[in-house]
Parts: sequence; C-alpha cells; structure tokens
Amino acid sequence: MSFLTHWGPEQVTALKAAAAAFHTKNPDVTVDIRPVPFANLLSTLRTQGSSPNGPTIAGIYDLWLPELVRDGLAASAPSGAAADVKAGWPGNMVDDVTKQGQVRGYPNEVDLYALNYNKKLFAEAGIPAPPKTWDELVADAAKLTKRDGDKVTQQGLGVITSWASGAVHPWLSLVNSNGGQLLDGSTPKLDDPKVVAAAQLYADLVKSGATQPSMSSANANTTGPYLDNFVNGKTGMIIMANWWQSSLKQAMGDRYSDIGVAPVPVGPDGTASAGVSYSWLTMVNGKASPAKQDAAWKFLQFLNGPDSGKGGSSAMGDILMSMGILPSRTSDLTAHKADLSDPFIAAYVAELPNAKPFPTVLGGEAMSQAVQKHIENIVFGKETAQQAMTAAQNEVAAILAKAGA
Repeated sequence: MSFLTHWGPEQVTALKAAAAAFHTKNPDVTVDIRPVPFANLLSTLRTQGSSPNGPTIAGIYDLWLPELVRDGLAASAPSGAAADVKAGWPGNMVDDVTKQGQVRGYPNEVDLYALNYNKKLFAEAGIPAPPKTWDELVADAAKLTKRDGDKVTQQGLGVITSWASGAVHPWLSLVNSNGGQLLDGSTPKLDDPKVVAAAQLYADLVKSGATQPSMSSANANTTGPYLDNFVNGKTGMIIMANWWQSSLKQAMGDRYSDIGVAPVPVGPDGTASAGVSYSWLTMVNGKASPAKQDAAWKFLQFLNGPDSGKGGSSAMGDILMSMGILPSRTSDLTAHKADLSDPFIAAYVAELPNAKPFPTVLGGEAMSQAVQKHIENIVFGKETAQQAMTAAQNEVAAILAKAGA
C-alpha cells in the first residue's frame, strides 16, 4: 500500500523508518511513501484515488475532508481505530475528523497563527514590545519601515500572496481579532463592517508603504520573497503559523533567537486575540481494496500509537515535533513537554485556547481561493477594501450554495 504526503525529505525518511518498523512486525504489509508538493497533494488524491495503484493513505488538510467524504475517498474508521482515536485525542480533535457520524482518520498536527516579530529590528526602531492593538500595529509598522530614496528596503508588516491558506489565514486572524468571522454557520459574513475593516487595514498598510506587494509572494514550502525577507531581517513583523519553526531555525541559525512570538493584535471592535487554527489528519482511501484499507488502519494505529516513537511519543508525534509542529495526541504532548517549552512554540501553545478553527465546509477549498483572490486584489491595488469584500461575499455565497454547504 502507499502513503501520500507533502512532507519534505527529512520527514519522509522518518516515515519510511516507521513503515519499516511496522513491516518487521507485519511482514506481509509494505508501506510505500509517496511525497508530492503541497500544491499537488489534493489533485493527486482526487485523480489517482480511484485507480488500483492509487494512494491507500493520505495526509490531508481538514478543510478538504467534507468533500472527500462526499466523494467516497475518505473511508470511515473501523470500530477499533475509531475507539483508539476517541481515547487518545481531545474531543475537539475527534470532532474535527468526524463527518456524517463516523471517524474518518487520525488527527495529527495542530497549527495556529500568531504574530512573529524581529526583536533586533524592534530595538533598533525603539519599539519596546510587540503591538497589542491594530493602532499599535500600524504605528510599529511605520517605525519599522526603511527607505532608500523612493525604494522601501525594510517593510513593517509582511503579508502573503500566491498561496491560498497563506493569504487567507493571517488576514482572517485579524478579522477574528476584530470580532468578525468568515462564516456564520454556512452563511458568509465578508461584507460585515468588522471584516471590511481588516481588508481596509491591509489597504492602508500597502498605501503607507509599510507593506510591500513585491515582498509578498510565498508558498507552503516556506520559500519565496515573503519568508526570505523576514529571515533576512528585511521585514519587521509577519502573522505566521507555528509549523515553519524548523525552516526558520535552519535559515537563521544563531539569529533565530531574534524572533519573538506574540498574540495577533486586537482590532477596535474586538475583545481578544483569536488567531486562525487548523489541523491535519491521516485518512484511508475509501476506494482502496478492503484488504488494503484494513492494513492501512492497522499501520495508522501503530504510527500514531505511543509505542512507535521515543520516550512514550508516537512516531507521528516525533515527526511533527521535528518540524516545530504541535502534535495533537494527548500522550504526545506529555512526551514532548520539554520541547514544547521552547519560547517560540510555548507562545503558540499559550494561544491555542484562544484560537478559532478555520471553518471546514463543503466548498471550503474553493471558498478559500475566492477570498485569496480578493485579498490579493487589495494588496496589488486592483480593488478597494469594500469592493473586494462585496465581491468576495457574493462569490463565496454562490460557491457554498453550489457545494451544498
């Protein structure tokens, strides 16, 4: 059987080691690890899922689960695996992988967004602490912006373009922290003044020069100008998720200690910081043969169990922690308690209770792409904040109605 993943070489090597350990105990089962770029993950699962050689197991973003269940690609867990999930994970994580009353996979990583900032640049600009409000965010972004003539050489706040969740999640974290929301049930709320205000915040930052569109491109493999400029000290602040810690450490070396993490600043209509959170799960292909499905669930129980890793952690927990990603299994959090005390990660752990999950609904991926388009239109000056949110409201409503959300 095969395991489809978007992870990089180091994590693939660890997955192969776990598969080899499982094979030793189950010599009739071989797990072939198939890595693909994140951008190709969902399309590969959809196009190859029904073929005889299609992936048996896939690591997926929870936003995709409703549609994969609808299309028969996300199998329901057998009773033993379902009981294992319910016993080993917090209730909200179990709910996240449960669709149509059935557990559909093993939860693994939890990600959420917070403000990352460069403490060295803050000190140089005379800023004593990270911003707690939007007004402070705007003021600090201005102080952090440097120019060489008409050219901005250091931007105050970086934003993401060219990657859907990367564009939407940081912006939605500001929306949430202003008391707004993307959806009320299945009804879009993009034209709500609290949401439009976050769009206007982006427009104002771009207009002032504190946010530079030319420095915004990025992808989910942590490459591109957005991330390069932050790593190289040319961006003062970004709103980013915990999972990129390993890339940050590797790229910055000793300068990694310059990075601080703080809650997303609260807007004028908000009462508390509320960064977006989302999660991933490992599912079994419902189109695979019964024998392959049975073997897949057994492998997942092993991979996510406390005997497959080190010191009471699961192998999955060890892999996630190697990337600076929060595992979600209760025993993994206990096993990695010391690692989770790292100041970068500890700041995210502290914000987890305040985070708001990104809504997982039918049509969710198309919804995210529609919102991305209009956020980018604001950043590149193609639409005003009001125009963008009005258009996004109409498009998202049509997408969700068509999907049957």
